[in-house]
Amino acid sequence: MNEVGRENLLKRKLLPLAEEYDYILVDCPPSLGLLTLNGLVAAVNGILIPVQCEYLAMEGLGDLISTIERVRRVISPDLIIRGVILTMFDTRTNLANDVVLEVKKHFEDKVFNTIVPRSIRLAEAPSYGVPISLYSPSSIGAIAYKELAKELLLGDGHQLPEV
Repeated sequence: MNEVGRENLLKRKLLPLAEEYDYILVDCPPSLGLLTLNGLVAAVNGILIPVQCEYLAMEGLGDLISTIERVRRVISPDLIIRGVILTMFDTRTNLANDVVLEVKKHFEDKVFNTIVPRSIRLAEAPSYGVPISLYSPSSIGAIAYKELAKELLLGDGHQLPEV
């Protein structure tokens, strides 16, 4: 697209919706194309970075941080990392534990306490076109994402209803 200010298109479209929603999540590819750039610029309340507990994900994380720094320097100086979410954690591997330690060392207080485990149910849910909370609400993956949502809400100062 040759439009001037094209990196702000998504932000301009989402701003009128901000009053209607508490959260707007935009899932972006990890590469720095126009879609991701728009997602980063539109992230007025910060970005969430999911990190698979695997070696290659750690390698890509460095590239992502460099990208975030460039976007912050050139386009969006208020861009912040709201938090890092550890996903696809496999309790059977030392590597997964090593990745958790390394991410926590680098991001310190930005890493959510909830770690999302690797789960067959999580892998199956998208093929049925439903979220894990509907596909298999009692699965370990659904429970982990529910805990993550609670952690995010509480971290943002929201009161949760008693259940």
